[in-house]
Parts: sequence; C-alpha cells; structure tokens
Amino acid sequence: MEIRAGHGALVWFRRDLRVFDHAALHHALAAGAPVHCAFVFDTTILQGLPRDDRRVAFIHASLVELAAELEALGGHLLVRHGDAGTVIPALAAELGVGAVYANEDYDPAAIARDAAVAEALAAQGRALGLFKDQVIFAKDEVLSQAGKPLGVFTPYKKAWLKRLEAHPDALAPWPIDPHAASFAPGRSQLPVLQAIGFEGADLAAVGVTPGMRGGAAVFEAFLPRLAGYGTERDYPARDGTSHLSLHLRFGTVSIRHLVRTVIQLAARGQAGDGGATWLSELVWREFYQMILFHHPRVVHAAFKPVYDKVDWETGPQAEELFAAWCAGRTGYPLVDAAMVQLNTTGFMHNRLRMVTASFLCKDLGIDWRRGEAYFALKLNDYELASNNGGWQWAASSGCDAQPFFRIFNPVTQSERFDANGDFIRHYLPPLRGLSAKEIHAPWLHGGAAGYPAPIVDHAEARQRTLERYEVVKGR
Repeated sequence: MEIRAGHGALVWFRRDLRVFDHAALHHALAAGAPVHCAFVFDTTILQGLPRDDRRVAFIHASLVELAAELEALGGHLLVRHGDAGTVIPALAAELGVGAVYANEDYDPAAIARDAAVAEALAAQGRALGLFKDQVIFAKDEVLSQAGKPLGVFTPYKKAWLKRLEAHPDALAPWPIDPHAASFAPGRSQLPVLQAIGFEGADLAAVGVTPGMRGGAAVFEAFLPRLAGYGTERDYPARDGTSHLSLHLRFGTVSIRHLVRTVIQLAARGQAGDGGATWLSELVWREFYQMILFHHPRVVHAAFKPVYDKVDWETGPQAEELFAAWCAGRTGYPLVDAAMVQLNTTGFMHNRLRMVTASFLCKDLGIDWRRGEAYFALKLNDYELASNNGGWQWAASSGCDAQPFFRIFNPVTQSERFDANGDFIRHYLPPLRGLSAKEIHAPWLHGGAAGYPAPIVDHAEARQRTLERYEVVKGR
C-alpha cells in the first residue's frame, strides 16, 4: 500500500502493544512519511466490564511503557476513548494522514469494525492497510491438499510445519529502529484510568508484569523450564507453563520471536521434548484462530451443528448449580480450587480449564456457552478463538474435540495431577488440614468444616450426560 505524496500515516495499535518486530509499524515507517501512533480504548469492547478489570489495567500500564518507548525513538502515542469505528477516521482527518496502518484481527466483530473503518476512510480519500502480525500463518495460508480449511488439528499442524519449512521467512522480524526517522514528533496523550471509567488493579499481587519488559522477562524465565514443559505443564502446583498467553493476547511479545527461538534451541539440542510440545501449543492457538476466521458461526453455535440439539439443563436448580460452579463451591476440590484461582487471580492452569469445563458441561449439564462467557469475563488472557475452541473441545461440539463419552472424573484428575493436594490447599483453606489421601474426596472421609458436600454424584451425572448426548450418536 502506498501513501499519497506529502501525507503521513497513522499506526493504529490494537492487540500489538510493542515497538519491536511490529508489521504495521514497520511498513508505515518504511514508507518514509511522518508516522503518528494511536490506541483507542474502544467503548464497544469495554462496556459491561467491571471497573477493576485487570485486563484494562494491563493495557493501560503497557501503553505507558509503549508511549515512553515511542518517545525515545522520536515518536509519540495518542490514546483516545470512544467508538474506534468513528474515532480512527476522525483522528486520521484531524492529523491529515493519507493512510491508517494496523495489524489484522481475525475476530468477527473486529473484521466488521475494520471494514467499517476502511469504508469511512475511503470516503475521506484515505486508505486502511492491514498486515499479518499476531500469527505466523493466517486465513488461507494453511489448507488441505484440496485447498480447503482443515478441521482436525494433526493434519493442520503437519501442513503448518510444512509451510514453515517452505517459507522460513515467515519468522523474519519487522525492524523498527532503522526507520525511526520517519516518526512524526509530538507529545504523547494518555488519559488516566479513572478518566475512562476504570480503576487500577494490583497486577503485581497476581504475578503479572505488563508491557514489553514484562513479556520479555516472562519468556526469559520460561526458557530454562522449556525442556520439561511436556510433562511439567500438567501439574498446577508446579511452575511448568510459560505464562505467555496474556502477553501473546495483547502483543507485548512477538509470536515470530517466540517460534524462532524455540526452533533455534531445538536445532542446538537445547529444547528437549518440551520444545516440540510448546510449539504444538502455539500451533493450536493458530488453529483456533483459523477456525474462527473460516467459521465465525462458532461464536454462538457448535462447530458440529448436531451438537446444538443437546438439551442443556435450565431452571432454578441449574442456576444454583451454575452459581456454585462459578463460586468454587461444587464440593469437588480440584474444580473448586481452579475456580477460586480464576476468580482471585484471573489465571487458570490449562489442564484445569479442561477439568472445570468438562465438569460444567458433563457433570452439571449446563450449556458450554455459559461457561465460555464466564471465562471471557474473568480470564486475564481471554482470547475469543482459544476460549471458544477450548470450551467446544470440552463439550465435544468443536473441531477435533474429545468424544462426547469422554468425561473427566474430577477426583481421578485430582489424584493424578495434584497428588499431594498442594494446589488444592493453596486455594481452599478449609481443606489444608486434610491428608493427601483425604483431600481429593473429603466426603469419603467425614468431610471438612466450612467446605460443601458434592453438589452432584459424578457417576450419576456421567450417566445423565451419556443420555443427554444420545441425540448426536451416529452423526
């Protein structure tokens, strides 16, 4: 895309809050015209969020760092609050730029927003340029041999790796510093959180460091644990995961840098089995992004339409069960500890996301969409594609999902992945006095004061689930 002679450009930051290896910023600067930078606290996204939402605090703190880094390079950051669909065209007109540059977003609502912005800009005689940045391969870049979107992960992963082998330049960074002379000078404008209707959140208290420096520190801390990731990641009481999902969500790290690093370590024999497993997780992320792009209906419907025939529980009793699940008061310690972790920190270990989702859908018989919405409200790293994909996997309605008759036993999962009960004790004080044998099923050992009895019998719930899913048999 070319900028009209004599005009500048506006780079619209969204989920890419960094000043290194940034596709849109690189292309704008390389074009040579004065480049302005902006971020919009989009009211259409923020409406309905609690005033102390950690994600808004994370974004704000990351923007403070971003503004400082841009100023160090000779630029500045303009932060606005409003409907991005109208704010960006208005800001482009105010600055008199010839084009707006941004990185692609594959959520259906974002695609519609960008189409509206492009139309508004075109009416002004300006252009919107979109660039791939948050994934290695997007849209139609990884397809079946027949040229169709893939709906099963393993063939997708094989095709993804094959394409990367053929196109190693997909990992090449987009440099910023060599083109810094193209930044338009100016003063950054960043409102305080209170001015946009939010309060601060104590991110440090939940182990979160925002911004590019935070993302870099998290990655550096993970690298010594990478080799053991394949096994350690399953145990919630251990520090076995990367903790990078939040930084990937808001782009304070570069996906190209992450993938390039793990591949380089593997080539030197320093990544172990964990490196391949972690790379697979990054490919899963792109798989779900691809599914959402090609099948936007999954936002509200089952990927496998027949699963929308499942008759979920409703009514007062179902509401009570759902409330108990949300609050971590189901009587199943691993489920409850996981929900308390989510409610108090905004983080939930990946295995526990599967366990709690399975419990809601297959022990309580409650629609996966309700659980997905609750996670969307609470997760620091909430990302529509991955959250939707994970919930549909648990409910068996998604692409490459577990079969409907596979139902996690919350006690067995607890005994296997938190054998000593360390994770449970950390989040459930009433159970701290129980032994490793007692803590997984307290009701079998006389219970524990202050802790509820199970709200359902797992064996009975399992049978009800098999009956509930009869409508999908043979489909």
